Amino acid sequence: MRKEVKKLIEENTIIQAPMAGVTTPDLVSEVSNQGGIGNIGAGYLDIPSLEQFIDNVESLTDAVYGVNLFVPEKAEVTQEQIDEAKQIFIKNVPNYSDHLPSSFENFNIFNQQVNLILKKSTPIVSFTFGVPNQEIIEQLKQAGKYVIGTATSVEEAIVVENHGCDAVVVQGSEAGGHRGAFIGEDHLIGLMSLIPQVADVVNIPVIASGGIMDKRGFKAAQCLGAATIQLGSAFLMTTESNAHEQHKEVILNSKETDTVITKAFSGKSARGVKNKFIHLYEKNQDVLPYPHQNSLTKNMRKLAAENNDPAFMSLWAGQSVRLSKRQSVKELIAEFKK
Repeated sequence: MRKEVKKLIEENTIIQAPMAGVTTPDLVSEVSNQGGIGNIGAGYLDIPSLEQFIDNVESLTDAVYGVNLFVPEKAEVTQEQIDEAKQIFIKNVPNYSDHLPSSFENFNIFNQQVNLILKKSTPIVSFTFGVPNQEIIEQLKQAGKYVIGTATSVEEAIVVENHGCDAVVVQGSEAGGHRGAFIGEDHLIGLMSLIPQVADVVNIPVIASGGIMDKRGFKAAQCLGAATIQLGSAFLMTTESNAHEQHKEVILNSKETDTVITKAFSGKSARGVKNKFIHLYEKNQDVLPYPHQNSLTKNMRKLAAENNDPAFMSLWAGQSVRLSKRQSVKELIAEFKK
């Protein structure tokens, strides 16, 4: 299976970005059925949910697909910091302050997720927010998995390769959603600058991600040294995506200057369309580190979606929002094959 995946990437097969919380079995399987590579965004899934998701995908496709995991990060906070963050939240967002969590715990089932995937027939495993230790990567490869890391700089790409990954997703600053940076500060390097610099120093395939919405971006990425591309926002807008209708509408009506990098929702840098909640936390002061801020805002985001209230939803999107359009996965992939 590893050889099959390697061949697909060398043949420029389009990869769907994992997008935790947005991917569905229908989306992942349809991407794979249409000749792409679908990806399960498993970062927030517990073990029973992840196993069910994998089983559902495999019941809908015999083609290659992947699972993406969040490499856990250690972030210690005191109860005093949590209490202070709650008070700031209550002051700023009184309408969504009734269901704040009593305590915050790190959601860390990473090793259990890896153990599950080792038992399943999942062909591809990718990682973001860091790189697991070489022992885990070797276990996955010995089990026949093709392993992909994520990097936002040349230094990170070198680490990904040195840890034994088969390929690296290079995430440009244009990308929507959470940043994959894991060494030092996130320097927000543009994709078209990052691709050739990474391609010149690593010997594994480079997968370009960030702001690519159509065949023009694909060709540009290939010219600069990318083997293929990974699309997020373009697939988020498809019929099969689980993105909220308000989320899709906001993206359709946004322009390239409307997206910003914020830590307001999760404590980790992410690009999305600016809204009222981001404005309230604009200077990122008093934001808890990830994943604690994510726990603080979780119920707000859920209730805002239920209330069709985009002012308090996390509206992740890349910079190429003007190129967004509603279409099916089949229609999207067909455009790249013309």
